[in-house]
Amino acid sequence: MSTSTLPTKVIVTEVGPRDGLQNEAQPISTAIKVSLCNRLLAAGVQSLEVTSFVSPKWVPQMADAAEVMAGIIRSRGVRYSVLTPNMQGFVGALTSGANEIVIFGAASETFSHKNINCSIAESIDRFIPVVQEARRNNLRIRAAVSCALGCPYEGAVAVEKVAEVVQRFADLGCDEIGIADTIGVGTAVQVQRVLEAAARIVPLDHLSGHFHDTYGQALANVFASLQVGIHRFDASIAGLGGCPYAKGATGNVATEDLLYLLHGLGIETGIDLNAMVETGQWISAQLGRKSNARAGNALAARKENH
Repeated sequence: MSTSTLPTKVIVTEVGPRDGLQNEAQPISTAIKVSLCNRLLAAGVQSLEVTSFVSPKWVPQMADAAEVMAGIIRSRGVRYSVLTPNMQGFVGALTSGANEIVIFGAASETFSHKNINCSIAESIDRFIPVVQEARRNNLRIRAAVSCALGCPYEGAVAVEKVAEVVQRFADLGCDEIGIADTIGVGTAVQVQRVLEAAARIVPLDHLSGHFHDTYGQALANVFASLQVGIHRFDASIAGLGGCPYAKGATGNVATEDLLYLLHGLGIETGIDLNAMVETGQWISAQLGRKSNARAGNALAARKENH
């Protein structure tokens, strides 16, 4: 198999501390969250989605966002991002020292209405003042198109619907637009069609992939994205996370598994796989369960046996 046409370097955005932990039912201490972030950063993560400035009423797990941001180690050149659903969230992001904000919109009208009680267009229009302030304060803006490959209510989502949302985010001036398989139903050919449609609107360099592993297709979808030329991916340490709107949905592709694939292809990430394996085993132990990372568990077992 020739890998000459694949990207030589990939930027991995670690989303475990936010996208992974927010779905945990048991309270997780601020100290554990800070330690997780610092371990990830020490392993070489250069793009870290730390937390979310949302109402504690809706996401109680993220109530300590400011404290987590205050406790993490800062290094030059590292991207520290936070989810900001509104202006109140943006103020939290700004005062906490984030240098990237994350906004989101669904490609499914039903999902948008059930999730945030408004249309897709209305949901994105709400971000206009947030984006304007981010620009004014020199913060990078990353957007996520959720349900881009399938919806728990509507089923299949037309490529044209995804393209419309990508266009809306492009018109806002977002620096990066993530194509998110929120419920993990996408397949490789489908992923390529969606990404190729998105690439007709914005440059490939502005696109990223966010693949959940519900149907075991996340790594296949990553490889399909690499073939298109995508070189930015979200991943979650130990495969943490899930989707509350899709029964049985699992977390984002496990970072350890993604790194094992990328490094096996000779693609540079700047992240120490062994350190990430240790971190994945550590956070899983803190949560009282086995890691969901297959490569992570296999490498940990091999190290233990040796």
